Amino acid sequence: MSIYDFKANTIRGTEASLADYEGKVILIVNTASKCGFTPQYTELQKLYEQFKDQGLVVLGFPSNQFGGQEPGTNDEVDSFCQINYGVTFPLFEKIEVKDEHKHPLFAYLTEEAPFKGFDQESPRGKMMHDMFTGKMPEQLETDEIKWNFTKFLIDRKGHVVQRFESPIEPQDIAPAIEAVL
Repeated sequence: MSIYDFKANTIRGTEASLADYEGKVILIVNTASKCGFTPQYTELQKLYEQFKDQGLVVLGFPSNQFGGQEPGTNDEVDSFCQINYGVTFPLFEKIEVKDEHKHPLFAYLTEEAPFKGFDQESPRGKMMHDMFTGKMPEQLETDEIKWNFTKFLIDRKGHVVQRFESPIEPQDIAPAIEAVL
């Protein structure tokens, strides 16, 4: 099995097969418009522009499951991303990325790339670890997506290479992307 076995609706409501991205390096990200990590859209767009000619595509999947930080409609999300961050990479309809109703793609991603903890050497990683330890310690024991802007790197054959948690800035994963390009 690979990510090419999954389908999802684009932000404009058209069904798309992830098989359309076969042969590309893919960065799949669950996103939100009103999150402290929302400025990562800027760096995601930069990564996309920097590496798209070499075969990278970034796929954004908005979700409202973390603090209600993606409350808008699909049209509002699309407009927000274009106007505020100049996003040109593909966006998909809002979906659930954790718990019992999570999209099958994200069930697959979290199974293939389990949660390994937050990097406590970074201030934001430590902040996230402390937040979960204090308020939701049981969440640290699952492989579920923890927050907005969790990133999954997929190789050209559709296999999950690595998972990057929310606090990891997109520019910090450029070397991992280059390694699979």
